[in-house]
Amino acid sequence: MIGSGVVIVLLALLGAPLFILIAGGAMLGYLRSDIDLSAIAIEIFGIAEMPILLAIPLFTFAGYVLSESKAPDRLVRVTNALLGWMPGGLAIVAIVACSFFTAFTGASGVTIIALGALLYPALQQSGYSDKFNLGLLTAGASLGLLFAPSLPLILYGVVAQVSIDDLFIAGILPGILMMAIVAAYCLWMNRHNRQPISDFSFREVFGALREAMWEIPLPVIVLGGIYSGYLAVSEAAAVTSLYVLVVEVFIKREIAFKALPGIVRESMVLVGGILLILGASLASTNYMIDAEVPQQLISVVTSLVSDRTSFLLLLFLFLLLLGAILDIFSALVLVVPLILPVAAQFGVHPVHLGIVFLATMQLGYLTPPVGLNLFIASYRFNEPIVRVYLATMPFLLLLMAAVILITFWPGLSLFLLAE
Repeated sequence: MIGSGVVIVLLALLGAPLFILIAGGAMLGYLRSDIDLSAIAIEIFGIAEMPILLAIPLFTFAGYVLSESKAPDRLVRVTNALLGWMPGGLAIVAIVACSFFTAFTGASGVTIIALGALLYPALQQSGYSDKFNLGLLTAGASLGLLFAPSLPLILYGVVAQVSIDDLFIAGILPGILMMAIVAAYCLWMNRHNRQPISDFSFREVFGALREAMWEIPLPVIVLGGIYSGYLAVSEAAAVTSLYVLVVEVFIKREIAFKALPGIVRESMVLVGGILLILGASLASTNYMIDAEVPQQLISVVTSLVSDRTSFLLLLFLFLLLLGAILDIFSALVLVVPLILPVAAQFGVHPVHLGIVFLATMQLGYLTPPVGLNLFIASYRFNEPIVRVYLATMPFLLLLMAAVILITFWPGLSLFLLAE
């Protein structure tokens, strides 16, 4: 048994896929407890019985279709027409455009690639420094993870068995807070660059809105359909996916039929990885519950902290470290089942816990040495990774301050929820 554990550690060091490591750990636990290994297969197949999981591949597909079309160009034009007249407005345009796009794609790396080519040269031409532009686009791409229909929000709801509708609502104010703090910093840093990039023009606003008339209804379809009660989350995902497909392929004709299999393959590789990790993690979680691991964890934590404030501080520090070494999807399925009962012991609302978890893990995209956005930005903008680190650091510190505020102010997350 010890030898098997050593093999798993060696596989991890050699870069084996995460689901293999999780499933291997679960198999060791089941063998130790004399439980039939078919239980693992049952758990993996059991995720097919979760109707809400349909939302994950459908929203992911819709986001990838949008990223392959000219929708990013139209989004930037709309935000530029509405906000570009403000001094420093282009930085605000970048924040809003990146947040909106990340919310729909669920992948901040896709946002850097899709919008970076549009926004980076525009920021340069408007007099913003290269270091500022690099930091803004790298950090801004992670801002949309708290907004519907973000994939991590949906996955947290599935793993924690929390209402996804409540999570969509709870993420609004914290997400706006993070955007506002970054926007204020951008305006302050560029306070001497008072030249607006364009004059306000009703003609340009109407032209931009008319050009993007097919994409603008997307938030209404998702949020309006869900909160009006007409659509469940999975149904809203299906409608969104079909709507985006019809618009970009048949109406706009920006994506050829022959390109669709490649888009489907690329998006489903991400989804397949998530579902494999989720299935293996469910099997591992059930073993840990049988082994009373959560109860042991509660005992350890309660011996270290005695009140909710201390627990939230410990949680923030733990998630900050976790985000630096593990991607957000893996952390969701591995860690959430363990910390949920501990958080409940200290009176932390599961919806607030979800927002804190995602907001803190969001920082992991920007945290050296393995922050994913740092490497994607380095590749996309052809800049040394150390330069990206330094450019992103001020934004990371500001977002860290925002997350601390979100963590210790549960009312911000729960204010819009109906009691």
